[in-house]
Amino acid sequence: MADDFTYKVRGFFGRIPLEPHQLVDRLTPTEGCIVLCHLGVLEVAKGDDWKLEVGGLVERAASFSVGQLKTFPRTEVVSVHQCAGSPLTPDKPTQRICNVRWAGVRLDYVLGLAGAERSANFLWSHGADSGEFGGLECGNYVKDLPLSRMSDDVLLAYEMNGAPLLPEHGYPLRLVVPGFYGTNSVKWLRKVELHPERAPGVFTTKWYNDPEPDGSIRPVWEIAPQSVVVWPKPGSHFNGDDLVQVWGWAWGDDGIATVELSFDEGRTWQECRLEKPPGRSWIKFVCDWSAEKGCTGLMSRATSRLGESQPPDGRRNAIYRVPISVV
Repeated sequence: MADDFTYKVRGFFGRIPLEPHQLVDRLTPTEGCIVLCHLGVLEVAKGDDWKLEVGGLVERAASFSVGQLKTFPRTEVVSVHQCAGSPLTPDKPTQRICNVRWAGVRLDYVLGLAGAERSANFLWSHGADSGEFGGLECGNYVKDLPLSRMSDDVLLAYEMNGAPLLPEHGYPLRLVVPGFYGTNSVKWLRKVELHPERAPGVFTTKWYNDPEPDGSIRPVWEIAPQSVVVWPKPGSHFNGDDLVQVWGWAWGDDGIATVELSFDEGRTWQECRLEKPPGRSWIKFVCDWSAEKGCTGLMSRATSRLGESQPPDGRRNAIYRVPISVV
């Protein structure tokens, strides 16, 4: 397919999102959302003419323009969108998170038009961006996900927060996989294919795989349970016995069962109140605390419905600590 784009930026481009204490709104403004483009930022002049190919193990290979996709049933999904962190430093904890309203057409609707064959197990998604990352020539950006994840909230998205996607967010079309780390939501989506096995390429074989204790690897797919404190913000000062309402956000692909706070460096934990879980959006936690003299920080710890908790360190979802002082 001939290129119908230019590069606004060549090579790696990133923008750090809002800090945790700035995440005061349930929906994160687009200008405060994470941007991470491994291979560059594409500029597309005629977005509605952009073509998406559907192939692989399907009964009817097909091609749809974005203009055609916009005539299909429209779906909106509010979900957390989290950067997994740099694949070059996968153990470094990150709080690069936002909560976004996406709009587009359901991927399973489009695949239904093509007819998936029974031998298909994985969806390969191809971006139009290509180039070098981490000292390697990568070809096009290609990711995969298991077809078992296909559901009514995986989107071929053309809008973000009620407006067309910006170039750095994948205009005119991107994949959105709520509950999976952002690396799986391929931007400038050019082609989706069904296959029996995982996709080859550095972004599925070399990077974005976590080691397991038994020596195997696990793809960086599902978002692990995590939480951040929004208030108090880092550097806040309190007097002993001040009544403080601590609050923040928690999220994870398996849903959140509990959030706890510690005011003594993890020796004891106090359970928070949780709002009713709103789908794939993050949930708010609140905890009333009588400030104790000598406290120098507080920590939040989320636990999923399956019992997985945030670790103290060494993982991308490690416990978040907010430095404060109480005199």
